[in-house]
Amino acid sequence: MPAILLIVLAILTRIMPHHGWMNFTVVGGALIFFGARRPLRMLWIPVLALMVTDFYLTTMVYGYSFHLSGYLLTWIWYAGVALMGRGLLSNKTTATRVLAAGLLGPTSFFLISNFAVWAGGIGSPISSMYPANFAGLMSCYAAAIPFYQNDLCSTLLVVCAAFGLPALVRSMRKQPLATSL
Repeated sequence: MPAILLIVLAILTRIMPHHGWMNFTVVGGALIFFGARRPLRMLWIPVLALMVTDFYLTTMVYGYSFHLSGYLLTWIWYAGVALMGRGLLSNKTTATRVLAAGLLGPTSFFLISNFAVWAGGIGSPISSMYPANFAGLMSCYAAAIPFYQNDLCSTLLVVCAAFGLPALVRSMRKQPLATSL
């Protein structure tokens, strides 16, 4: 149940107005936790829910036309990060593995999505925001750093809370209460 609730929270953090909180959502952390805690056969649930959210945001909130090709990479990343959570954390959950997943999720999205933005302008009849050279690629990555920072912080916050709080509660239950004389 907590994994489903985190996916609902992820959707809500995407839909709510951000007011300057660029990309501070719980999507990455929720997908990592879902992948680690739910059966593989349920992976379609968060991916489909986030796909519907993307369609809604694009067409209803932002008023743009929807182009499937603009989202395929993101949707593949949704499934990939949930699978990463499953691979890293379903059988053995350690602080190192949680931190690794919390770093790999947003970093992979940052690298993949911004490369796609830069590469999408190469050879395009519409002028690209970034030149088709190494400097252009680096400019694209540099422009996305504020988004990456917020995504990294939110993902680390979610995975540390989602995996750490239950571990803390279990640890506290094992220790007897101290009594005073």
